[in-house]
Amino acid sequence: MTDQQPRRRLVLASQSPARLNLLRQAGLDPEVIVSGFDEDAVTAPTPAELALALAEAKAAVVAARPEVKGALVIGCDSVLDLDGQAYGKPADAEEATARWKAMRGRAGTLETGHCVYDTAADRFVSATASTVVRFGEPTDDEIAAYVASGEPLHVAGAFTLDGRSAPFIDGIDGGHGNVIGISLPLVRKLLAELGVSITELWTPGER
Repeated sequence: MTDQQPRRRLVLASQSPARLNLLRQAGLDPEVIVSGFDEDAVTAPTPAELALALAEAKAAVVAARPEVKGALVIGCDSVLDLDGQAYGKPADAEEATARWKAMRGRAGTLETGHCVYDTAADRFVSATASTVVRFGEPTDDEIAAYVASGEPLHVAGAFTLDGRSAPFIDGIDGGHGNVIGISLPLVRKLLAELGVSITELWTPGER
């Protein structure tokens, strides 16, 4: 990119503060436009396919808006695969408690679908990143305290690596950012497939 060429406009089709923070830490400064897409309208055979289908749907909804014409739109969605079942955000505290009691001492796979839509070219690319999460064994009292904090009601799988549940995660196999909500290496690869270098999107002074 030369000085005469403006940076491509970047839009994040997600209300997740964690995804936005990761992108900002990587030198990007996306606008946030929430898709408002009904996630219950999508079904898929596997958790990984569900995460991908949701990411594609969210990106497509935002990309179709006339005000984002010419922008690059990133859509993501995460689900936890535990025994082949897909788990998103728990509906309430009771479900979050049951989820943690089922997860403790076990491992699940956090699947995050990624879709990058180039509205200028009217094409998109997508893929799913997978990270194995090894859960610790929090006590019933610790689970109750965590659920009472409200945090697990707002995150896929009822846990996050960058919050109060961090002490209850023994380790992961795969990308850390993917569990938080977005795999930066995968975003780079998808952008490259569209002919865009991630460095072209860095904010001034970051490259």
